[in-house]
Amino acid sequence: MHPLPDHPWPAPDLTPHLNALAAAQTPADIDAVTDHVLDHTEPALRALSDYLVAAARWKRENRDAAKGSPSNLLMAAASQALSVLALADEAGLRRLRAVYDPAPNSTASASPQQATAATPPPAPPAPGSTPSR
Repeated sequence: MHPLPDHPWPAPDLTPHLNALAAAQTPADIDAVTDHVLDHTEPALRALSDYLVAAARWKRENRDAAKGSPSNLLMAAASQALSVLALADEAGLRRLRAVYDPAPNSTASASPQQATAATPPPAPPAPGSTPSR
């Protein structure tokens, strides 16, 4: 067997990010800190995913692999390693949209100008009639 390192990889120090998160005042602040963490962890998650794919393909075991087989599970794990990034990104996007771009509630809360613009114009007068003022 090929020699392996005898010590684990150093864990990232997230203390500055946790402090920035605690100091966040707005959803935009939270999203900025989270994006920063995701940007810095993406290379490690991508490397992990690449490794899991290589392990799944070892000796071509992934060919016609049945559902639940080791190769199939490793491929699923590789996909899910990157899903973390997509899910966290979607959470941030939803948080920002909820605060900064909310869906309209109803026409009841619309301003009078908006309500007027939303109503159809009156029907034209019948032919031959004189418009009243």
